[in-house]
Amino acid sequence: MGTTTYNTTEAIPDRAVLVTLITDEVKRSGIDAQYSLDELVQLAETAGVEVVSTMSQARDTRDPKWFIGKGKVQELKAVMDELAANTAIFDQELSGAQVRNLEQALDAKIIDRTQLILDIFAQRAKTREGIIQVELAQHSYLLPRLSGHGKNLSRLGGGIGTRGPGESKLETDRRHIRNRIAELKRQLEEVVKHRHLHRERRKKSGVIQIALVGYTNAGKSTLLQQLTAADVYIENQLFATLDPTTRTWELPNGKEVVLTDTVGFIQNLPHDLIASFRATLEEVNEADLILHVVDASSPMRDDQMRVVANILQELGAGAKPEIVLYNKKDLCTAEQLQLLHQDGTHFLISAYEKQDMERIRTVVQEHLIGQTVTYSIPVSRGDLAALVYRMGEVIDQQTDDEQLLLRVRLDRAAAEVHGHKLRAFEKQD
Repeated sequence: MGTTTYNTTEAIPDRAVLVTLITDEVKRSGIDAQYSLDELVQLAETAGVEVVSTMSQARDTRDPKWFIGKGKVQELKAVMDELAANTAIFDQELSGAQVRNLEQALDAKIIDRTQLILDIFAQRAKTREGIIQVELAQHSYLLPRLSGHGKNLSRLGGGIGTRGPGESKLETDRRHIRNRIAELKRQLEEVVKHRHLHRERRKKSGVIQIALVGYTNAGKSTLLQQLTAADVYIENQLFATLDPTTRTWELPNGKEVVLTDTVGFIQNLPHDLIASFRATLEEVNEADLILHVVDASSPMRDDQMRVVANILQELGAGAKPEIVLYNKKDLCTAEQLQLLHQDGTHFLISAYEKQDMERIRTVVQEHLIGQTVTYSIPVSRGDLAALVYRMGEVIDQQTDDEQLLLRVRLDRAAAEVHGHKLRAFEKQD
């Protein structure tokens, strides 16, 4: 009689019950608990989890030991046993002690919203910078919770919560993780230096930078592709793209600008993640203009816009010039369309309509164009003439004796950087 061998390293599918706790604090925050839970379902499915059920619990405050209370834990255990679920995912962040207690009571893997988002980022990161940033965020998250993630890290089969640095955590001590964090920060600093050099080169050359920001799945990557013919991954899921993509974009007047697609925002975006991705998100800080892409068809549109505004504020980019693009107009109801506020900085579009793409190009160009100025420059100063051409659109050129008269429609951003060098050569009309 032959013997049967089992491959214990084969991934065990995650079957999860999703749990949310509605406390007085949650109610005061203005977060819609049901929407947040629906979003958690999307996050779980994006991570490759089979969601078998959801559960809500209302309490005045969190239970310090069980998070949702001992009685609710017993109810959760019964549901998980009945549905053969091996994972419980919580919509709020758990402490290490709560994770440990829940693991023991449920004999299952325990994941919170932060860890789930970090796991998705671990799957999505492709560049060296993205991989470093995700691992740094995972280590920073795990360090204070080492004692609470035994089952997550020791269970065979991997799955959510074990990607990236993953299972090796069980055997490492705090000192090892601190050393790894220090090393990752050092590597990230090198990346930041290179990014800074590229940024400085762009500034010196007068290149204008525009950043696409928005809630995850608002359509930023689709917009980047339609505007610049960029070859970017597009999928109807949360965090479909993680690493920022930068492409040149030609405006109607022939002027080329740089357009950067940034990682999508989400409510309760983990602080460790924002800290780790600050180098990438600094592209937003350096932008001359922000294009805020909004999913106009989302029932939580206003809340999503508020989340984006808050994160921009946290990054120090809250006061940047901004144009709001209400995307996915073809998916909007008549009522949603009526409620949209449109003016010179708020526009209703579809990323798949060519005339809307042309409209965006024109609107951006008009926003970037400043005043019209005439410069009188010595013919021998070719360097200054070249600088004028970098500062905007030269609409008239004449030679007067030894002087070159250049009439230029300035780009606001370029004029702010280089205008002082030419102030002495301005000619009054």
